[in-house]
Amino acid sequence: MSTGSTTAKLLDAELLEELRKRLPEQLFEQLTRSVHSVELENRYLRELLRLERIAKYGPASEQLSDEQLELLEQEPGVSATELKAESERAQLLLPLKRPKQTPARQSLPAELPRIEQLIACSGQECTCRACGRKKVIIGYETAEQLDVEPAKYFVRVTKREKRACPHCPEQGVACAPLPPRIIEKSLASDRLIIETIVNKYADYVPLYRQSAILERDTGVELSRATLCGWVMRVGELLRPISRAMAEELLRGDYLQADETPVGVQMHDGRGQNHQAYLWQYSRPGGVVIFDFQLSRGREGPKRFLGNFDGILQTDGYSGYDRVGGAKLIHAGCWAHARRYFFQAVEAHPDDRAAIALVATIDELFAIDAQAREQNLSVTARDGLRQQRARPILESIMSQIEAARSQTLPKSALAKACNYSLTFWNRLTRFVDHPILELSTNAAENAIRPVALGRKNWIHFGSQDAGPRIAAILSIVETCRRLKIPIRDYLRSTLPGLANFPINRIAELTPTGWLARN
Repeated sequence: MSTGSTTAKLLDAELLEELRKRLPEQLFEQLTRSVHSVELENRYLRELLRLERIAKYGPASEQLSDEQLELLEQEPGVSATELKAESERAQLLLPLKRPKQTPARQSLPAELPRIEQLIACSGQECTCRACGRKKVIIGYETAEQLDVEPAKYFVRVTKREKRACPHCPEQGVACAPLPPRIIEKSLASDRLIIETIVNKYADYVPLYRQSAILERDTGVELSRATLCGWVMRVGELLRPISRAMAEELLRGDYLQADETPVGVQMHDGRGQNHQAYLWQYSRPGGVVIFDFQLSRGREGPKRFLGNFDGILQTDGYSGYDRVGGAKLIHAGCWAHARRYFFQAVEAHPDDRAAIALVATIDELFAIDAQAREQNLSVTARDGLRQQRARPILESIMSQIEAARSQTLPKSALAKACNYSLTFWNRLTRFVDHPILELSTNAAENAIRPVALGRKNWIHFGSQDAGPRIAAILSIVETCRRLKIPIRDYLRSTLPGLANFPINRIAELTPTGWLARN
């Protein structure tokens, strides 16, 4: 603390003591309350200013003090590089430094094929300099590097035998049947179509860029519209599988839900995208389903969930209220509660109440982290929670009540407290339901690739494209979560899918595929 600020505090104390002596007690108490109210209002305004500056200068600015942020305001031409360097310098001034960890050398996966390259010794190295005799091989010095072969494009020529009996021309000609394909009579092979799907929805490469890459590497000009036609056909083929996956998910007793906006071209002459939504439903470690809806209203989850009577874990969005069956149980997300308190710390890095609450919530997550490290069963994890979580929850509640009474109602800390108190029953459900996770982080992780893709492909091309793209994303994210090679799955599922019996479609879901392979 500087000398100036210390002197100011001493003067304030002296002035208050002098006022206490000179003013009537009732007037002095009224003045004290007014001063306290002004202090809270000032704190709230500084909080808004700091959050606005953090939003302006980016995540790196969270580590800077108010004085440093004020200096940045006076330098409007500051670059992102300079900002990052300043935040790193600020971290170096902290009294506690984390020890630098030396990264361990990573071993390459054993399942990757190995191609050996033998480097022989030179003629001089093969001869002993002492006796002149030839040296014998006693072993090899081995080193491994991850290598790659660039994509190789070629034309696959399919020749089918045609046979006829020279003695019985009336029997006609027999021809070998074509193997089933994803798109019959298409110029593109199944593998090229699958690669287009994977590039766009697993690696976020938009179709116009894929079209440019194909023309650059092969000289073949395939328009974005052609590639889009492939994608739409695959999406339509996968929709029955996606519906079977949804039925599989709803037969369970626990799911998480989240939603994210997507732009949709409506082709109505306005020239503006409509903001639609992808609603994501999943079970941690299991199936992921995306449901396309034109709005964020309750109708979407109400229609999807139907009479689901299990546990529904979400954030605090009201769109999930009054959905599902009569016995549906709502559960909350501690990651969202913690995020609000962390934002209060961002607004006031010296706010001890907010810092303490973040640290106490972290103790809850530490319990589950220990369970994961020890590979405990759900029952064993519940025993650990029963032993340690209840006292932590009592501490969180008491800290929230104390912090709420000492802060301005509009402040970030007050909002964090109100959120936790509003959803306290949902947040504490994990104590009574062992299967529950502490947070919906798994659902958010499933949505994150959509946000990454949205930055590249920007919007859906039409309203009709929404359900088809949702089906593709459901397959891609479920395969990612179940660690199924997406190319292998699509190669074994898509060809001939149009003629597959609909009453056996459940055999083709990722979980069904995994059971067979």
